Amino acid sequence: MKKTDTDKQLEIIKRGAVEIISEQELKKKLERNKPLKIKAGFDPTAPDIHLGHTVLLRKLRQFQDLGHEVYFLIGDFTGQIGDPSGRSETRSQLSKEEVMRNAATYKKQVSKILDIDKLKIVFNSAWFEKMSVVEILKLTSHTTVSQVLARADFKKRITHNEDISLLEFMYPLLQGYDSVMLEADIELGGTDQIFNLLMGRDMQKDFGQEQQVVITMPLLEGTDGVQKMSKSYGNYIGINDSAQEMFGKIMSISDELMHKYYELLTDEDLSQIKNMHPKEAKVGLAKIIIAQYHSRKDAEEQAGEFERVFTQGKAPSDMQVYRIKGGKKLIDIIIESGLAASKNEVRRLIAGGGICLDGQRLDKEDVLIDKSGILKVGKRRFLKLEK
Repeated sequence: MKKTDTDKQLEIIKRGAVEIISEQELKKKLERNKPLKIKAGFDPTAPDIHLGHTVLLRKLRQFQDLGHEVYFLIGDFTGQIGDPSGRSETRSQLSKEEVMRNAATYKKQVSKILDIDKLKIVFNSAWFEKMSVVEILKLTSHTTVSQVLARADFKKRITHNEDISLLEFMYPLLQGYDSVMLEADIELGGTDQIFNLLMGRDMQKDFGQEQQVVITMPLLEGTDGVQKMSKSYGNYIGINDSAQEMFGKIMSISDELMHKYYELLTDEDLSQIKNMHPKEAKVGLAKIIIAQYHSRKDAEEQAGEFERVFTQGKAPSDMQVYRIKGGKKLIDIIIESGLAASKNEVRRLIAGGGICLDGQRLDKEDVLIDKSGILKVGKRRFLKLEK
């Protein structure tokens, strides 16, 4: 490989990465002019892949396009334990059946980003289920209790007198052994994975292998702008979400977070985004992401629908229908239709002038509704009433 080729690859690989351990080792591997084994592990603890996962998947696609071999490791064995990285409490354990049901959905979802024909999908149960209890326990000789307790999330939990199971202690060792079995040249993970990724380097050295290069990618905050995107936090945008759901969720994020989404989820020129009006930029972001996971037609339709509803003040073209049989109290209609989670929420909306029927504000929760019309609850919820 020519030096210029190596430098070009390094430029692409470094884009968006937080840390490379080490860049010098990476350069040496690239200069060998042969495909490298790129590893990324995913525990199928939930059936949906979300935009947070795609930060890593997009980097894997870059490696594919550069001619390297990407190993998509599904932790069907480790997924039954649960990675403690970044957690403040012990994860709930999943059954083998639950893990495999979730894993079955992954191939179709990642095909929206990765070249599925070139992707090597492996399951770590292929080696762990063949190991005896003694062999698995021997893995513990590759680290110490003090080393494991040094990781930031465990330190925090101990400080707050929160439990850490011995099973969680095993997780980094199992992930590290995955790298040994695959003889990985490079492993990718989020910044919260750094302890586990470095464990892979240590274990490869112990087993007489060349150590993998570790590349960490930034974590993507969810729609709340606080926690990392996760289904367990309820702040995720799934790549299998409908175009309508996806558009609405993206439009709900903050302007500050929008710029990070552009940086990590698109290939757009960020200097141009800074000069755009925030609303225009956010609509553009939603269209780019929806076009990738649905179609350009869906993206344009949702942008048009947003303009109709939120700029022109018109009702959506597709609304939930609620049939009225005789007069019914406003609060009961809203609760039964699922437009509000509680009666207290309905009362807060009424007090703030956030409930209207055919454009007319309603100010009493027990008002009887006995006619057809369009009920608007808050800014984004609509209900078509029919007699």
